Amino acid sequence: MNIKQGLYFGVAVVAMISCTTSKKLKDSEKKYTKLDSINSVVRYEYAKCKEAHAADSARIKSLEEQIDQYKHTSTQMQNQLKDLSFISGSQAESIKKSMDNIGVKDQYITRLQSALNKKDSMNIALMVNLKSAIGNLDDKDVNIKVDKGVVYVDISDKLLFKSGSYDVTDHAKEVLGKVAKVLMSQPEVEFMVEGHTDDAAFKRSPLEDNWDLSTKRATSVIRILQNTYHMPPAKMTAAGRGEYVPVADNETKEGKAANRRTRIVILPQLDQFYKILEKPTN
Repeated sequence: MNIKQGLYFGVAVVAMISCTTSKKLKDSEKKYTKLDSINSVVRYEYAKCKEAHAADSARIKSLEEQIDQYKHTSTQMQNQLKDLSFISGSQAESIKKSMDNIGVKDQYITRLQSALNKKDSMNIALMVNLKSAIGNLDDKDVNIKVDKGVVYVDISDKLLFKSGSYDVTDHAKEVLGKVAKVLMSQPEVEFMVEGHTDDAAFKRSPLEDNWDLSTKRATSVIRILQNTYHMPPAKMTAAGRGEYVPVADNETKEGKAANRRTRIVILPQLDQFYKILEKPTN
C-alpha cells in the first residue's frame, strides 16, 4: 500500500468511526428524551398523589384527634366513677365496651391509611408502565393519567377509527396490543372500555345515533382485546356514553376532536376496602 492509498484508507476509517459515533449519540439522545418525558410525567402525577395523600392524612389526623378526645373523656369519666359506689355492673361493662371500641376504631384508621398508600403506589406504577409501553405518541392521540385514584387511558377516535366507522385501524390494533400486554401483567385488574362522541347528530344504517356509535366502538375495542390479545372477557366491560360526558366544549373544532374518544377506565380494586369494612368496629 502506497502513501496515497494509506491516506484514503485512513480517511475511510475515520468516516466510519464518525458515523457509528453519531448514530450511537442519536440513539442515546432519543432514549434520554423518552426517559426524561416519563420522568416528568411521574413527577407530575407524584405531586398530585402527594396532594391527595396530604388531604387524606389531614382527615385521618382529625379522626385521631377525635379519638384522643374520646380517650381523655373516657379516662375522666372512669376516674369520676371510681368514687361512685352506686354504679351498677351493667354500667361498668358499658363503659368498658366504649373504651374498647375506641381502640378498634384506631386500628381501623391505621389499616385504611395503609390501603390508601398501597393503592396510590400501584396506580402510579401502572400509569408509568402504560406510558413506557405505548412510547412517544402524542397526548392528543393517547393520554394516560391518574385522577382521584383511578387510571384512565384516553385514545382519540382519529387514531382508532375512520370517521363514522367502528372498524379499528391497523395502527390502533398495535397500540391496543401494547396496552393489553401491560394489563395482562396485572391479572387482578378489571377495566371498562367507554365509547364517547361529540354532539354532532349521527345516523347511518344500521346505527341509529351517537349512543349506537359509541357502544359499537367500545365493543369493537373489547373484541380485539379478547380475540387478538386474549384478555379475559370477565375482566372487561363495554359501555357507550354517546355525547353526554364531554371533556371539552363542542363549540370548537378542537373541543369536538377531544370529545371523540375511547376511554379505558382501570377500575379500582375495592376488595381490600370491603375486607376492612367487613371487620367489626364496635
